[in-house]
Amino acid sequence: MGPVNEQETPVRLAAWVHGQVQGVGFRWWTRSRALELGLTGFARNLPDGRVEVVAEGSRDHCARLLAALRSGTSPGRVDQVVERWTAAKGGLDGFAER
Repeated sequence: MGPVNEQETPVRLAAWVHGQVQGVGFRWWTRSRALELGLTGFARNLPDGRVEVVAEGSRDHCARLLAALRSGTSPGRVDQVVERWTAAKGGLDGFAER
């Protein structure tokens, strides 16, 4: 498989965002960035104060979303983003705030 095909193979990015990211419009902002990149998935608040972001699409577009999460331009305050890359599972429609 050449590098071109590898870039086009859908991937799943799961990211856990630590910091002051609940109740500040962070999920809405993340959804807007994801939709601009043509990604599917969701952003949801976790009981421990983190936001979980799951996005599927091209590796390049998922990497751009991850960079945006870490950019310091989001609402609230991001202290750390923990990421996990896996193969796309599908079954996601649009990008939801949960």
